[in-house]
Amino acid sequence: MLSKHPGRCRFPHGHSRTIEVVLASAELDENDMVCDFKALKLALQEIADRFDHALVVNSEDPILGALSAQPEVRERVVVMPGKDPTTEVLAKYIYDGLAALIASGREYKGSDGLVYRLPNRLQLERVRVSETSSTWAEYAR
Repeated sequence: MLSKHPGRCRFPHGHSRTIEVVLASAELDENDMVCDFKALKLALQEIADRFDHALVVNSEDPILGALSAQPEVRERVVVMPGKDPTTEVLAKYIYDGLAALIASGREYKGSDGLVYRLPNRLQLERVRVSETSSTWAEYAR
């Protein structure tokens, strides 16, 4: 919900978004890769799962109090501090989350039993979040 929006976007609505990530590295790993994409997929899944079947709201939205009062709803509310959850804000949120996971050298156990790691030598160039096939926002530092 975009509480600051003058049109219909201020009401609850949803999107099927796509996330694109550009990574860089000065060197390739022992498998001749910048990063095993399975590690990237697992990291993005960890971040994106928070938004699945969730309502994303600005911390200043007056509806937040009513939503927080309902325990069964509260767990599926994602609060953006002082910001409306625009595609731009979501791109930055995902960028920041992924950058933190990369910096930590986070490891993931795949369903195949193998361990996948986000090498902390990676450089996160940018994150693009698409709202539709022709509209998107990118965040980069």
